[in-house]
Amino acid sequence: MRDGAPRVVASGKRKMAEQILALARQNHIPIHDDPLLAAALATVHVGEEIPPELYQVVAEVLAYIYRVAGRSPDRDSL
Repeated sequence: MRDGAPRVVASGKRKMAEQILALARQNHIPIHDDPLLAAALATVHVGEEIPPELYQVVAEVLAYIYRVAGRSPDRDSL
């Protein structure tokens, strides 16, 4: 099991953001459009844990993604 909070794994603006989204689509990764959350996460460097003030909203997004995918989180994947 991993320790700590979720980490930012990719970040980009304009063309880089489009490339990240295209890669996500190619790999069937669900995309959640939330400009306010995206702006908040853009302040976190790639590889860093999300800050505590974003825990609740990120947990809600992760729960949404699991629901859309018809899965439930596996404790080992958290």
